[in-house]
Amino acid sequence: MEGLSEFINKTMPEWKVPGVAIAIVKDSQVLFCEGFGLREIKHRLPVTPKTLFAIGSCTKAFTTMAMGILVDRGQLDWDKPVRNYLPTFKLYNAYASEHITPRDLVTHRSGLPRHDAIWYNSPFTRQEIFNRLQYLEPTHELRTVFQYNNLMYMTAGYLVGQIAGSSWEDFVQQEIFTPLEIKDSNFSVVQSQQVEDFAHPYSEKNEEVKEIPFRNIDTVGSAGSINSNVIDMAQWLLLHLNQGKFNEKQIISANNLNQMHSPQIVTPAPLEYNEILHPSYGLGWGIVAYRGHNLVHHGGGIDGFSALVTLMPQDNI
Repeated sequence: MEGLSEFINKTMPEWKVPGVAIAIVKDSQVLFCEGFGLREIKHRLPVTPKTLFAIGSCTKAFTTMAMGILVDRGQLDWDKPVRNYLPTFKLYNAYASEHITPRDLVTHRSGLPRHDAIWYNSPFTRQEIFNRLQYLEPTHELRTVFQYNNLMYMTAGYLVGQIAGSSWEDFVQQEIFTPLEIKDSNFSVVQSQQVEDFAHPYSEKNEEVKEIPFRNIDTVGSAGSINSNVIDMAQWLLLHLNQGKFNEKQIISANNLNQMHSPQIVTPAPLEYNEILHPSYGLGWGIVAYRGHNLVHHGGGIDGFSALVTLMPQDNI
């Protein structure tokens, strides 16, 4: 880790980043877990390892983990129609309505484009959006093309809540956060602002970094509403690198964890980076071959925040 802190401190101004927190895990040990810069510029409040940040779409892997736990318990089948569990589920296309599976929901192959305007800054509840899915037109047939879609992840979270007889939030708290000893993470920027150590959202415009309002995305929570810190996220990394086990407790089966990290659909290749090969999407994770190493990753971006979770399972990093 020699020189890493210096590199981070030197690089942050180049990217106009007010504050950042980074954790590195190797061979079941947390090697690095530090905060840099400021979580709030006006009062010069520093980022610490406990500072909460919005992790955006890094939330998606928590949703597929929740589904995998239900699969392990025999309460859900990745490949049975969603209608088996949610009889009122309806899409624009009758064939897709009948045949789409939980696996399809979380691999961005529903045939629907983003349609983000229905949830982003909208007044609708989760239930209302679920009821309106039937009016959103697809641009492709089911399972033919990768098209990133937050609404299908919202549906996946709704599905988890319905099967569990609670909510997506309660299930993730009880079955993932609690056994992993994740103590500070939450499901809403409203909750984040009630604690002492949280980062404020910032955006760069015309070369100037300014604080912006928090974006509340509770409605599509399972697609991106988790807020966390690097101490908690290090526990999450350890679970993924330890075959679904944490402190000798099997949270999810090695088989379902492996499915999460395995290609399910091909994604477009970034032409500008020739060291990245064969990109695909698993269950809540992007997968690439990077310079001869298997790289499993997912980014998260929501107004004022950017996050990235990266695993190299074969290297145990």
